[in-house]
Amino acid sequence: MMSKNANFIFPNWNAPPNVHAVMTTRSQAHRPRPPSKWGADNCFDSFNLATHVGDDLESVLENRRLLKTTLNLPVEPFWLEQIHSNTVVEASQKLILPKADASFSHQKNVVCVVMTADCLPILMCSTDGAQIAAIHAGWRGLENGIITNTVAALKNTDLIVWFGAAIGVDCFEVGDEVRDAFLKKSADYATAFKKNGSNWLADIYQLARIELASLGITHVFGGEFCTMTDAERFYSYRRENQTGRMATLIWRSS
Repeated sequence: MMSKNANFIFPNWNAPPNVHAVMTTRSQAHRPRPPSKWGADNCFDSFNLATHVGDDLESVLENRRLLKTTLNLPVEPFWLEQIHSNTVVEASQKLILPKADASFSHQKNVVCVVMTADCLPILMCSTDGAQIAAIHAGWRGLENGIITNTVAALKNTDLIVWFGAAIGVDCFEVGDEVRDAFLKKSADYATAFKKNGSNWLADIYQLARIELASLGITHVFGGEFCTMTDAERFYSYRRENQTGRMATLIWRSS
């Protein structure tokens, strides 16, 4: 279980009290959208935070401003240009929109963030509250080791992990090539696939759990939502194709 309201999802995990985390939804009760070319069923309603998906830029920037003020964020989040890679960067004001799919920090008042609309957002923190990380994990990133690379960057396996909302196992259909790619890594990944006609249903949460377990990380929470079937709360690229993005954020205070 996790705390939640109409606008945000707050992880129910055993992170230290100085670690703060949240995932947005597509809803923001206090953010009415202006009329747009997308009509009444606006595929970006109402709290899209991505600037790269064709939404009105002013609306997105206003959403980001509202995100910062509503959550009382200490600084602007460290946004990434996500490219489904295994690249990890340290969050720094010296980098502007780096091409990467994970960021980490050892500093207080630095906000790591990833955006998703079916891919798996993963948050990590060390048990002493000194380190944080945010990961955008699509199947390509998972297969190419984005989790392993992030843990290596932290130089720590004494970690607590939370999975945000991603596409559910009953909706994530993939072909043989995806399953084969994971099985080349380890036969353990077979448990994350279920036959579905000529294709497979993949459990993206289980894929991540298997990699974490291989690294000795077992304090894992979350992973109970499906972005594709819950259209009221979540954007879904597979469901809508042209759509917005949720943000999953983590930061630490003193």
